[in-house]
Amino acid sequence: MKKYLHLFDFSQKVNYRTEILSGLTVALALVPEAIAFALIAGLSPLTGLYAAFVMGLVTSILGGRPGMISGATGAVAVVIVTLARDYGVEYVFAAVILAGVLQVIAGMLRLGKLMRLVPHPVIFGFVNGLAIIIFMSQLDQFKNTDGTWLGGQTLWIFSGLVLLTMLVIWGLPRISRAVPASLVAILLVFGLVLGLGIDTRTIGDIASIKGGFPPFHLPAVPMTLETLQIIFPYAAIVAGVGLIESLLTLNIVDEITETRGRGNKEAVAQGTANILSGMFSGMGGCAMIGQSLINTSNGARARLSGIVASLMLLVFVIFGADLIERVPMAALTGLMIMVALGTFEWASLRTFRRMPKSDVLVMVLVTLVTVFLHNLALAVLVGVIIAALVFAWDNAKRIRARKHIDESGVKHYEIYGPLFFGSVTLFNEKFDVLNDPEEVIIDFRESRVVDMSAIEALNKITERYQKVGKKVHLRHLSRDCRQLLQNADDIIEVNVLEDPTYKVVVDKL
Repeated sequence: MKKYLHLFDFSQKVNYRTEILSGLTVALALVPEAIAFALIAGLSPLTGLYAAFVMGLVTSILGGRPGMISGATGAVAVVIVTLARDYGVEYVFAAVILAGVLQVIAGMLRLGKLMRLVPHPVIFGFVNGLAIIIFMSQLDQFKNTDGTWLGGQTLWIFSGLVLLTMLVIWGLPRISRAVPASLVAILLVFGLVLGLGIDTRTIGDIASIKGGFPPFHLPAVPMTLETLQIIFPYAAIVAGVGLIESLLTLNIVDEITETRGRGNKEAVAQGTANILSGMFSGMGGCAMIGQSLINTSNGARARLSGIVASLMLLVFVIFGADLIERVPMAALTGLMIMVALGTFEWASLRTFRRMPKSDVLVMVLVTLVTVFLHNLALAVLVGVIIAALVFAWDNAKRIRARKHIDESGVKHYEIYGPLFFGSVTLFNEKFDVLNDPEEVIIDFRESRVVDMSAIEALNKITERYQKVGKKVHLRHLSRDCRQLLQNADDIIEVNVLEDPTYKVVVDKL
């Protein structure tokens, strides 16, 4: 049994007071968010609360990033709202289970390493956009149920409680870190409202959270190909959005804690959690950057905080609904505004003048797509594609050729920079086929043949020399370049492939 304990990272040191208090704080903050995201998806509040419990508990135990919090998220809610409206909640449960299966497969195939392809400007843009979304979502708390803005005494009371919460969260850590500032702020505002009888909006005014243990329930949908055709597009998007948001959150928590999480393990955990969420009447979800930042800012670094948060959330639902429903929304609004301010990468604004214009463009574009479309997967995908195109363009301009003729009258072309689809045009312009001597050496010591376009370019240049009766040698091709040429032998014939520096033993025979 002991040899398997390392898989769960329970060997790390745990500050039990910090972990438990931080978990309690996170649980309080999870309640309104889970309810809000369920309502966004057109589902009952308990569907969001059950998802937050299952997602948080499973990923805290099995995940690849201790201290990271998962639950029902807005990114998933935005995806499934159409499915819930058109087909009903049972199809949502089925789609969430299928999304979990896809995430487990992605983790087993070790696709978490693809996060290396996400450039830092994309992460900056993602984080900044998410911070703006978190902030903008809190503005709804300053509105009445009919969508009009609060006014008069109601507005002053609500705003004052929000500012008091923010002030405590900002100031208390400068005095003491013995207790999480966010928990103290919530309890202080809660005590003031109860003690002074202040009339202000509470969690219970949004929806009731009273319920029981999440019921086990297999989706009541026809097991047919038609059902699969309906749910698969939603499941694929939920899986993609969930993995992207979870792995980006993992990277952010890695930077904060100066440790390293395990992306593939987290992908499997997220998938397992979504499968169980769909089976226990939950809407599914992924990692939550806001709650994860609350947790890490409180000093939590172990799995215990996430486990406590999930279990306390269930306790609230089963036993403490009457008390929790009396928690003022102003306290939770102030907490989430501070999370938004802490999430935003203010340092990215100071580097605008020092960053390449292309990086600034990518960062701003990802932020705008995140804010206006609320599609985190699309935002990251757009950012990666633009960054890749900029990278390809820059490298296409870097190919160089140093030319000289040796004492034997052989002309050498020493190539610098990668030879790929973007640089083949400049590569072809480097050669003077008609005026070159009878023998030419193209040296790839400082270059690499990258793709099929590069192979075709080599084929064409050797053909051009061959047509005028001249001999060309390809020299110092790396082993992987030679393998690439051999693999393409049936498609493209590279006319001359030899290295005059080396002699093969069988030549003597």
